[in-house]
Amino acid sequence: MHVLITGATGGIGQGICESLCQAYPSIYPDLHLTVTSSTEGERLQTLVHRLRATGVSVQGLSGDVTQHQVCEQLVRDAVRVHGDIDALVCVAGASGPGKLESLPVEQWDMTFHLNVRSVWVMAKAAFESLKKTQGSITAIASMSGLSPHPGYGAYSPAKAALIMLCRQLAQEWGCLGIRANTVCPGMIRTPLTEAVYQDEHIKQQREALVPMHRIGRADDIGEAVKYLISPQASYVNGQNLVVDGGISDHMLSMIPGRPGKTAVVNS
Repeated sequence: MHVLITGATGGIGQGICESLCQAYPSIYPDLHLTVTSSTEGERLQTLVHRLRATGVSVQGLSGDVTQHQVCEQLVRDAVRVHGDIDALVCVAGASGPGKLESLPVEQWDMTFHLNVRSVWVMAKAAFESLKKTQGSITAIASMSGLSPHPGYGAYSPAKAALIMLCRQLAQEWGCLGIRANTVCPGMIRTPLTEAVYQDEHIKQQREALVPMHRIGRADDIGEAVKYLISPQASYVNGQNLVVDGGISDHMLSMIPGRPGKTAVVNS
């Protein structure tokens, strides 16, 4: 089982890597990981060493996935070392604040390049390999792709486009045995968001919004990805798995007023 993961050094990326390694060797006795980061450095090397300590065969690669030549090279290097790809997991992404009326065009373009275009280019580069293995593509979207996130620039449009991209890949490539799905995380506590949760008041406010009354962990997303790339999900294609503790469906419960009041009938 060869899994290529972009954005592996981020909090969610690491959670996915660790969930997969926990499945070795009971579920994936022949697990091979290719983990990528935008830059070479200590974070990537530390991750590779930690994952190798579990007994899994791991290689680390670096490159900017907004550059299509880099995506193609990452796939070539992954296949050269570990063979054809069974699962492509695209985690690399970023958000940035900004009002639409003042958002720089360059920021809009970079958000789409990183969150959407890179997934298409990685999938395109891995197409022949995935066709051989009848493999899968899983991309990390966001609950911001399900509802507008005011003040976050191009992030919501980009993640919505990512969900549609994977639905279209599922339709076009499903006949070849290639599945494509997305995972939509809710509020997840990672190193990137840790500063927010250091404020206990904000943490409690956020927890109160979630029906399960807890903030998600990176391994919650890792377990979802582990399922989607597994044989147990062999008939799951073109789906968006929302992993948010139920908050996306919580809006109606926040409208003031008590449920169960006698209805008023106008006649």
